[in-house]
Formats: sequence, structure tokens, C-alpha cells
Amino acid sequence: MSNQKINLQPAALIESTIRQNQGQLSSSGALAVKTGKFTGRSPKDRYIVKDDITANTVDWGDINIPIESTSFDALYDKMINYVNSRDEVYVRDAYACANPNYRLNVRVHTEYPWQNLFAYNMFLRPTAKDLSNFEPDWEVFAFPGVKADPQLHETRQDNFAIINFTKKVIIIGGTAYTGEIKKGIFSVLNFVLPVENKVLPMHCSANTGAEGDTALFFGLSGTGKTTLSNDPARRLIGDDEHGWSKESVFNFEGGCYAKTIDLSPAKEPQIFNAIKFGALLENVGFEEDGCTVDYSDVDITQNTRVSYPIYHIENIMYKSRGDLPENIFFLTCDAFGVLPPISKLTPEQAMYHFISGYTAKIAGTEEGIVEPEATFSACFGAPFLPLHPTKYADLLGEKIKKGSRSGDGTINVWLVNTGWTGGAYGEGSRIELSYTRAMIKAALTGVLNKVEYRTHPIFGLQIPKTCPDVPNAVLNPRDTWRNENEYDSVAEDLALRFIKNFERYAEQASEAILSAAPKLKTVNS
Repeated sequence: MSNQKINLQPAALIESTIRQNQGQLSSSGALAVKTGKFTGRSPKDRYIVKDDITANTVDWGDINIPIESTSFDALYDKMINYVNSRDEVYVRDAYACANPNYRLNVRVHTEYPWQNLFAYNMFLRPTAKDLSNFEPDWEVFAFPGVKADPQLHETRQDNFAIINFTKKVIIIGGTAYTGEIKKGIFSVLNFVLPVENKVLPMHCSANTGAEGDTALFFGLSGTGKTTLSNDPARRLIGDDEHGWSKESVFNFEGGCYAKTIDLSPAKEPQIFNAIKFGALLENVGFEEDGCTVDYSDVDITQNTRVSYPIYHIENIMYKSRGDLPENIFFLTCDAFGVLPPISKLTPEQAMYHFISGYTAKIAGTEEGIVEPEATFSACFGAPFLPLHPTKYADLLGEKIKKGSRSGDGTINVWLVNTGWTGGAYGEGSRIELSYTRAMIKAALTGVLNKVEYRTHPIFGLQIPKTCPDVPNAVLNPRDTWRNENEYDSVAEDLALRFIKNFERYAEQASEAILSAAPKLKTVNS
């Protein structure tokens, strides 16, 4: 079509955005835009078409909401008519999965040029040769101007994100929040890779050390995946979405999508320095000069974001692939202040905590969340998992048992609390980032394999008694509370939450995994 602007370079997309008064350049050279009404994902408005492919495979419920193909078709037709009526439409050919054995070609159609810049940053970029014969496996249409009629299209409200596995199309309307684009393709890979290829799709960041040792960092938005994986001493594979195949860990994406709230060059220098020309800032505020970003400004949202191509980070892994992991970190933002800042898990505990996926939703990451809220998100990524969580947990268990390729072949699994200590949210304080970095460094370098441990009396976690550059009192959460009896009471309450949450998975879990559940000291009514 004559209105299509195909595979424009970042400079042209930035120019178009400014020409249309949709954004401005910040003092660092990054393009700053506002995404409008939606500044986070809207999971209650994300649907999967229920048809012959998905009817008996998708884990239907509050996360995977079914919609009839007739509703999809009506909205798709409305979207195509809207696309044809536009003066300019931006098209991007890209792909997901850095391992060529699992590559997925994606064609992204967007209403705004800055949405297309996001697609350029976040997906992998084909070479000129690849583009000469590019055929999409999937197509994404992201047009905020297309709104659903809830009565006619059977949606909850006028915004929507719908995945159709039969037609291999994703349509997104009524929202300009760019995260819906990348999470749509992530959901597709979470359906396709385990079923067809026995590849474990993971909501995690990954990096590699000087000796080639790979580490994985699981966690929901706001728990520190991006921050902790951006380590000057290690090469970044990716910050959010990866696959674990029989031969490697590989990035699904070609960029990073980082939270910028309270960002500073001192705490997160790699992310701060990546925000330059070509990066896309979303919903940030400015200082009095109108062009210097004020990263503490939350007037629009606490979920301020930046996307940038991974090559904006200096220390990256060649071809975004690494060896099999030697260390796995489950990052949890514990709003109750109960869990230790770091603890070592047995394989059975690893499975239990992976299936549980305990954390707290951080303010701004989803519509309606204004302060941390305790939640359980299976596999640390339930909103993006079309299959039943045990399918992914079984795959993880198989891969942990097979072990890593180096050293003694053991894969260490750690539970890391990046949330509160000394009390619950509102009373305690957030665990110091410098302490978390020191603990992770000690785990990666093998220092924590040589120290003594104590066992948490309720959760059974192995807590190190010492760690370099971390006060001993910080390591045991009970010691940080002014009232130890109050800590015990809150810990029992959290343990009960774990147990009640896991009831939905108990029938499909082994006795070994069930034995890893917390042990209550008292009988709770």
C-alpha cells in the first residue's frame, strides 16, 4: 500500500515523531513520548482466540481469557479498514529468538512512528540479505486509534490485545503502551517453543561471566532483572525474555525495556549511559529546562520506561547467546519483609518457588496498582503463559537435573529478596541495592558455597551466615525486625499464603515438591 513506511531507520522515525508533535528529544538525545491513557499493560483486556489449536491446550482462566474467532475477525476487519484510511502506516520486519534454530519472523504494523522505533529497538534486526526475502511467520497490528465496542466485540472495554494462533496475528487497539507489542510475541513463544521444541521460555534476564558461566535472573517487572543483570564485570545476553534449549540460553529480543524511576548514573551506569539517540523514553518528566529528564518525576506514572537496542550496552554477549546456566536467581520483591535477602534452594524448593512465583506487583506496572501488592505469579511470568504452569515447571526440573556443562555440572538456585527488610512495606525499608549486588557476586564467584548456613524455621530456606560486604545482621530477616514475635506472626501469615496458593497445583506436583512447602508452627484458622 502507498501509505506504508517500511523499515525506516531510527533517525527517520524520530524525525517523523517530532514533525507530528508526538515527542521531543531529551538532552541525552533520546526521544521522549507519552503513551496516553495507558502507561502499563492491561492484563484484563488481553485475549486469546479459542479455536481448534487452543481449545484443549491453553490454560483458560483469568489470565488467558478466551474470545470467539468471530469477535476477532470483526475487530481485525475494523483495524484493516482503519489502516487503509491512514496517510502513513509504519511497518517493521524483524525477528525473535537469537538462536537460528527457533527464529520467528515478525512483521509489526504501527500507527505511530515511535511505536515502530520501539519495535526496532526491542526485536532482533535482520540483515539486508535477510530482508530481501523476508516472509513473516507472525504479524502484529498496533493501532491505538482502533477501539472495540464491548457489546459488539465481547471485550471488557474499548482497549484490547488479542492473539490468534490459527491466523498467526496479534491485534492491539485502544492503547499506545508499547509493552503490549513485545509481550504479545513473548506469549506466542511461550506457547510454541515448549510444545514444538522442548525449549523452556523464560521471563528472565541473563548474563555471562569471563569464564563463560551463564546466570539467569527470574522475576516480574520491578524486582531487578534489568538492574542486576547489567553488571560491568559480566556480558549481557538480554534483560527480559530468553529461551533455554538443549544447547544454549538465548535472547528472544534485540533490546532492553528498563524502568527508569529514580535512575541514576551512580546506581545503574550501564542503563543510564544507554539512554542516548535511538533510545525511546516513555512518560518521563523533565527538569525546569524542559529537556533534561527528571527520573524522580512520577506525575504521569511510576512505570516510566526506556527502550533501547542492546548494542547501546557496551558489554554484551556475542550473538545474544550463552552456555547452559550455572546459577539461577529467583528475584522476589517481598512486601512483607519476611524472606531473606538471599537463600539457597534445594532442587525441590526450586520447583516449589518457581511454580509459586511469589513477589509484589510494583506501582505502575499494571493499571490500578498504586503501591506494592503481594501476588503469586506462576513461573515469575503468569500473565504471559498460555500453557498450564506445570508444563514450564516440568521443563525447568528436567533441565536442572541435566545440569550445566562446566565445573561439577551442578546448577545452583538462589531465592533473592529485593523487597523489604526490618518490617513490611510502610514500616521497614527496601533492601540496599549494594547489598543485593554483593550477595549475587558472592554466589556467582562461589564464595557462598564455602560459608556456613542456617535454616529458616518456617520456609526451610538455607540462609548464609556471612557474605562479603554485607552486614551479618542483614542476612537473617528476623534479626532486622524490632519485634521478633511480630516477625514470626507475619512469617506464618505469608507461609499460609504460599500453602493456599499452591493448592491449585498440588494434584499435579510430586511428593518431593510438596515437601518443600513452608511448615507452619501454629494452627491457623
